[in-house]
Formats: sequence, C-alpha cells, structure tokens
Amino acid sequence: MNDHKKITLVYDKECPACHFYCKRIDIEKTAGSLDRVDARAASAIMEEITRARLDIDQGMVLKKDGTLYYGADAINELAKIGVNKGWLNRLNTLFFRSRRLSRLLYPLFKLIRNGLLKLLRKTKINNLNNKQSKYF
Repeated sequence: MNDHKKITLVYDKECPACHFYCKRIDIEKTAGSLDRVDARAASAIMEEITRARLDIDQGMVLKKDGTLYYGADAINELAKIGVNKGWLNRLNTLFFRSRRLSRLLYPLFKLIRNGLLKLLRKTKINNLNNKQSKYF
C-alpha cells in the first residue's frame, strides 16, 4: 500500500480560483496523501521549484514520486490520481485526465488566474526574480 507517499501541491493561495480548486481537489488514498503548500510562503519545496527554474506565477507544481510536474502536466497528473467524488473532482477527471486536453485548457485557467490577481492588485510571487513583479 502507498499510503505513506506524500504528494505535494504548490499553488498561489492568494488567488481565489487557485485556492478554491486546490482546497477541494482530492486524490485516491492509494496514491498517497496530498500536502497543499502556499507558494507565497518560504519553504524547501519552493526552493526546489526555483532551483528547477519553474516560474510559479505561470503554473502550479505537483511533486509526486520525486518528480516535479508543472502547469498542465501538474493538473493532468492530479486528474490521474483523483477521486471520482464531488462535482469538482469529477470535472477535474473529465477535463484533465487527457494530457492533450490539459495542455489545451491550462492556458485559459492561467489567464483567468492572472486576471483575478490583477483585479485584486496582488503582486506576483516572482520566485525567479523577474523584473516585472506586479500584475498591475
């Protein structure tokens, strides 16, 4: 049994859409336990993401079995191990279990996230220290 496996989902907790999705998404118990981490808080996983040169402002990260999945690949991997209970989990499985569909739809969700953060006047996380650090 793989119950001891820790799977880590790193996302922007200040984004209302990201927070809603990540708090309600669930995985099969046989896949492991899902640890949700706020990308705005200093952590070892954020250091690892930065060392891997993954821009957290452009996509969430899922760490599973020592591998970092980024953006569309992260949401696709979540769908593969997701439960089929509740409307959000069912929609997640329906839309994102397909890698092709995940890659097609993820940019739309990223656009929505960036728009929400701009409306809320939130700064970017800017883990890669890019010059432009605000959405507005």
